[in-house]
Amino acid sequence: MEKKQCPECGEPIIGRIDKKFCSDQCRTAFFNKQNKDSSNYMRNVNRILRKNRQILAELNPEGKTKVKRRTLEKAGFDFEFMTSLYKTEKGTVYYFCYEEGYLELENDFFILVRKNS
Repeated sequence: MEKKQCPECGEPIIGRIDKKFCSDQCRTAFFNKQNKDSSNYMRNVNRILRKNRQILAELNPEGKTKVKRRTLEKAGFDFEFMTSLYKTEKGTVYYFCYEEGYLELENDFFILVRKNS
């Protein structure tokens, strides 16, 4: 019977029959390579999304609050990037960065909300 080879380093795999990697280091390196962001664009978008989420979370510690647009802009919030939209039955659209969201109100105010887990 032919020995299986590690998909990361090519070394023979010793041990259990269902083992896929020769070591934990090879398994980690293999999956890190597989899951890394594939381009600068993706890295930049993910960085912006994380920053937007952090800003919303810091400004909304209680789960629901009202802030001015200027407050978000001063903190570096980028309104072009979000992860999802939520449309209510009345047609109101909330924009979300992961679980942190916002709704634009009148007079440059925003209501910040948090999705229930």
